[in-house]
Amino acid sequence: MTQQLIDNLKEIVGEEFVKENENMAKHCTFKCGGNAALYVIPGSIDELVDTVKACRAENAPYMVIGNGSNILVRDEGYDGIIIEVNSRVNTIDVIGEEIVADAGAKLSAIAMTAAVNDLGGFEFAHGIPGNVGGAVVMNAGAYGGEMKDVIKWVEVLDKNGNVRKLDISELDMGYRTSRIAKEGMIVLQMCIGLFIGTSEEISLIMQMLMQKRKAKQPLEFPSAGSTFKRPEGYFAGKLIEDAGLKGYRVGGAMVSEKHCGFVINYSNATATDVLQVINDVEKTVKEKFNVTLEPEVKII
Repeated sequence: MTQQLIDNLKEIVGEEFVKENENMAKHCTFKCGGNAALYVIPGSIDELVDTVKACRAENAPYMVIGNGSNILVRDEGYDGIIIEVNSRVNTIDVIGEEIVADAGAKLSAIAMTAAVNDLGGFEFAHGIPGNVGGAVVMNAGAYGGEMKDVIKWVEVLDKNGNVRKLDISELDMGYRTSRIAKEGMIVLQMCIGLFIGTSEEISLIMQMLMQKRKAKQPLEFPSAGSTFKRPEGYFAGKLIEDAGLKGYRVGGAMVSEKHCGFVINYSNATATDVLQVINDVEKTVKEKFNVTLEPEVKII
């Protein structure tokens, strides 16, 4: 990337929000990985759009991330621009029975906002450790609910630099995928439709789901949540356990003994350690059961 581009990005978002050679272990929930050549943090949707357009104008490699809860950056790092859409682009507005939220808004914050305003239907997302952008792209879900169940429309930046509002019927949302993912669009904002309930009942459901999550998942260790997508007709965690891989370790990375669907950083793991565990699990499950596991985690 050129110095001119760096200067342009500083002009767009402010000098303090452009960081060179940034350690990505600080920005992903795996707590490991290499550095990004440039790390940019826009402060609004307009700044996000202008940042992406500036990168595209110079054909500079870039990637947009949110809370870093579903990524793993290789130890070699990323020789491009990481654009963080997180706490600086996180407005949440309640409009009747709808909530409009920016791409950087946390799902947990939206769920709490819904509860306070007596709006039900988003309880499933309370414990998902991600933001709107990533959740929409991959149609995040848990405990019987998915983003496609509540989304009404999404505002995106398409590959041609156009800001577009897409209705749910145009999003082609499936299991951990969407049209947005397939066409490389960038989520800017979403609107979800909920229903009137009572804050007490809604909060109770969220508490129950969180207790289930804590009981079954290794939340005490750094990870990216479920490491693998659910193969059709199977459960990834059970396949991995049946393959004898519970507690399987490489360096500081391990298949969780609490939930085999999670690869965790249990002791200062490197990204290489994590990737080796993922690869070994895929190979062993394929050999033993002829089932192909596909990572849910995005490797950068």
